[in-house]
Amino acid sequence: MALWFFPMAATLKPITKTETEWAYQLPAKRSKQYQHSRGYVREALSQIWNVPALKIPLHAPPGDVPVLDEGWGNVSFSHCCDGLFIGWSLYRIGVDIERADRNFKADLITKRYFSAKDNESLKNLHGNSFRAAVLKQWLIKEAAIKWQRGRLSADIAEWNFCKLSHEATHQSKGYKLGVHFIKHRLWNMAVAFEKRYQKIPPIICTEYSQT
Repeated sequence: MALWFFPMAATLKPITKTETEWAYQLPAKRSKQYQHSRGYVREALSQIWNVPALKIPLHAPPGDVPVLDEGWGNVSFSHCCDGLFIGWSLYRIGVDIERADRNFKADLITKRYFSAKDNESLKNLHGNSFRAAVLKQWLIKEAAIKWQRGRLSADIAEWNFCKLSHEATHQSKGYKLGVHFIKHRLWNMAVAFEKRYQKIPPIICTEYSQT
């Protein structure tokens, strides 16, 4: 497993002609986000495979799950307002990122999206501790859904996180995943993976400066 973080302010990297055409069809903000993510995914994977970034066989149209050709492993990435988090593994992987100081209505999130089991685990928390715990659970759920290639609306309440075992479990489908939660400066990140394939906790292996 390999992980990378790149600030959104980092200079854009080259993407393919097809990706450029897709980017130009998007609204301005999303277009830049698309170009940034695909360029840095290519840049990161070129380090793994020691091939030019534009030769990485990445298939990632806007809104689709990113896929690499068979034999090239699995990639997942997530962005927030000012950061991009990328995960790669030979086996399926899911990642998610959010600003640690993100302002959101934690109580409404739990009522709308969390299961009874989730809410039971949060009942004794208040204030900032409650908000931080809800954000952590949300990140883990999102990462697990990306691993599953599921849908937020259908699966967000199905995934439960056990703090003692560091595992996420899908209640109806029986999936059981290992989870790593990472605090990196201003950002919180989660990684979901099959524990049998990953024995060593991952670290963020590359960071580009904003200059």
